[in-house]
Amino acid sequence: MLDNIVAALGNMVSLEMFLCMFAGVAVGIVVGALPGLSATLAVALMLPFTFGMSPTAGILILVGAYCGGVYGGSITAILIRTPGTPASVATVADGYAMTKKGKAYEALMGSLLTSTIGGLLSGLALLLIAPLIAKLAVNFGPPEYFALAMFGLTIIASVSGKSLAKGMMMAGLGLLFACVGIDPYEGQARFIFGQSFLYSGVGMVPAMIGVFAIAEVFNQIEIRIKSVAAEFGDVSVDCKQKFPLKKLRPHLPNILRSSVTGIIVGAIPGTGGAIASFLAYNNEKAKSKHPEEFGNGSMDGIIAAETAKNATTGATLIPMFTLGIPGDTVTAILLGALTIHGLSTGPKLFTEHGVLVYTVIIGFFLVNLIMLVQGRFAIRWFSKITQVPSSILLPIILVLCLVGAYASNNSFASVGIAVFFGVLGFILGKFGFPMALLLIAMVLAQLTEMSLRQSLILSDGSPLIFVQRPICLIFLLLAVFSVCIPMLKARRARKAGKSS
Repeated sequence: MLDNIVAALGNMVSLEMFLCMFAGVAVGIVVGALPGLSATLAVALMLPFTFGMSPTAGILILVGAYCGGVYGGSITAILIRTPGTPASVATVADGYAMTKKGKAYEALMGSLLTSTIGGLLSGLALLLIAPLIAKLAVNFGPPEYFALAMFGLTIIASVSGKSLAKGMMMAGLGLLFACVGIDPYEGQARFIFGQSFLYSGVGMVPAMIGVFAIAEVFNQIEIRIKSVAAEFGDVSVDCKQKFPLKKLRPHLPNILRSSVTGIIVGAIPGTGGAIASFLAYNNEKAKSKHPEEFGNGSMDGIIAAETAKNATTGATLIPMFTLGIPGDTVTAILLGALTIHGLSTGPKLFTEHGVLVYTVIIGFFLVNLIMLVQGRFAIRWFSKITQVPSSILLPIILVLCLVGAYASNNSFASVGIAVFFGVLGFILGKFGFPMALLLIAMVLAQLTEMSLRQSLILSDGSPLIFVQRPICLIFLLLAVFSVCIPMLKARRARKAGKSS
């Protein structure tokens, strides 16, 4: 571990790495600050730019966009009462109330500082916890990998929407799309329907761009966002105010509690910043001696929400790096990026590419510090970001999506695949289907199929191998519980509704 950290520190002394992190954070903040867009879109837009980079630089630019995007959503939440990302919804009431009182600068600085602290603490958790989990998982065999993949799919499906059935349907559809192309074991064509461009399978990059970016553009066009400025006008930020660090001293217990909340929630696959921010906000409101101030311009409310949501960023990387299970939609893209660069995922990542992993972890700390510096100098311009008309913004994003899809393998077929998944994501999203789970299933499909086939080869075709190994059996039982528990809760809710 120490050798890898020393080598990783050497890798960080590079202009390329710094520029990648700097650019990623800048793009993330801008995209996250634009109402209706998200950190996921920021990462999806940056993905095509990583093709010509080294794997380390490519992952770092995506991590920068991730952290910047999660933080950026608080800007519009504070200034114009419109959260840039779902994770910033909990910040809206107190942030905008402070803006109306002429304390926009104080609210923005409080958000920036606590977001950075939450991110750094989550990075510390990533550095300390991930290697321990990887050591435990490094001895996994094919049966354990299969059981782990099934558990990851079921637990994410069970928390990805109001309907478990819809979640499982999306997981199954994702596995089906991943089967398109040439069978890696037998060399037979599968589900290509006579289309030669499908021999290479459904590309992950066009699919991700379609579901996460193009579908979002279609959503924004549908609700016809004309311009933030047209509705809210100019928002001024008085940068002559001062916000010394000692102002955060009374809020340190809040920061620590909210960081722990964000780390725990972020490490659980299928959750994310929105859940963490609301949990931390409600916890602090319950503990507060003046709960009536929450929602009316409470700095404690802003600190709780912002610290917790950014504390999830490092925590979501823990299951991705150690087990190969993406914790949310952004880490699904990051896992796809690792696959695109030919890197193994899961515990093998630590043993085969340890230097890369620790370089990314150390880079994660630097990304948060870069976010602090960029945010500090850009606060006076934040109000201008909110005035970008969607009539200019959305066409630019759509063109970048299509160019990125084409660049994935220099094929117009990839553009068609991206548009197909964009339309599919737009339509199914209207009916409450969790489209992110479809992509997560596609990412996990290779691990699922490979480990299943290898397990059956080891057992001469007997499925008993999955119940004869303790770890494998535990993961399969957890997968069953993750499906059954939501069903039992729904059944009890229906009975309670009938009895009332």
